Amino acid sequence: MAGECRVAKHLNMKQISRRSFFSVTTGAGIATTAGCVAVNLKQGYIDAHVHVWTPDTSKYPLAQGLTKKSGVDSFTPEQLFVHCRPEGVARVVLIQMSFYQFDNRYMLDAIAKYPDVFKGVAMVNEHEAGVMRSMKDLARQGIRGFRLMVGKENDPEKWLGSAGMSEIWRTAADEGLSICTLVNPEMLPFIGKMCVKYPRTNLIIDHFGRIGITGTIQRADLDCLLSLSKYPQVYVKTSAFYALGRKQAPYLDLGPMIRDCRDNFGAQRLMWASDAPFQVDQGHNYHDSVSLIRDRLDFLSAEDRDWMLRRTAEKLYWI
Repeated sequence: MAGECRVAKHLNMKQISRRSFFSVTTGAGIATTAGCVAVNLKQGYIDAHVHVWTPDTSKYPLAQGLTKKSGVDSFTPEQLFVHCRPEGVARVVLIQMSFYQFDNRYMLDAIAKYPDVFKGVAMVNEHEAGVMRSMKDLARQGIRGFRLMVGKENDPEKWLGSAGMSEIWRTAADEGLSICTLVNPEMLPFIGKMCVKYPRTNLIIDHFGRIGITGTIQRADLDCLLSLSKYPQVYVKTSAFYALGRKQAPYLDLGPMIRDCRDNFGAQRLMWASDAPFQVDQGHNYHDSVSLIRDRLDFLSAEDRDWMLRRTAEKLYWI
């Protein structure tokens, strides 16, 4: 997630502030949610990228050596609903939080608790014997994609070409699942090579490939992303607005990049996502994220908005 962009070693981004977060308890979240206008699951919007976690590190321990670098102890489904349901968001794709690493249990439990609301993107260990079996088992529990953090290895080309990684990409294609990549702009050429190697595997690029994370949208980076539109299996999340460009609502400076993505990929291969809880950090809110696509970009047609706010994610994760 772009929240993880901010804690990556090579990016000097500020960490999320605990005091900007929720004094809401889980119970209060349920009460507030109950007061929201009901949204139709088949017509409401879909948020294609949200992270959830719990303060219960006894039942759901963090991976060895990892900490909650965000500084936020809790972002449960009920806390999410306080933000998303008033905006008409009916379904959500949960993305495995990095500090749980390959232990997907908390996300799976959230999916089991709200099966009509959630699908998931898990993380699996490419070095694990029988990773194909793990992927198939996770798919039976509501997982529709698998996350790769491209660039975390010293030699990404060797890593992406490993036997375990090949098994992951082939299994995703065979099972109708997606590969979801958290990638910096300089890693986009490696993504192109994987598209050539695995033309049957749907590939989703998170957060515009982090273009604009430094504060400036570099034309060369954007052109590199747009060049991937020639691969029909590539999709892009228009997401994490709080972390890109000027990083200020209403995020209109991101409009030209969104227009270019729409013109090259088509709205049918774009999907909106909030990257909550980071989108609701101090100075930002959930409404402004939805509103950029729903209300503020006049070059988007009603059909464009329908694809970006619902139908693209529905096609990849629910159908």
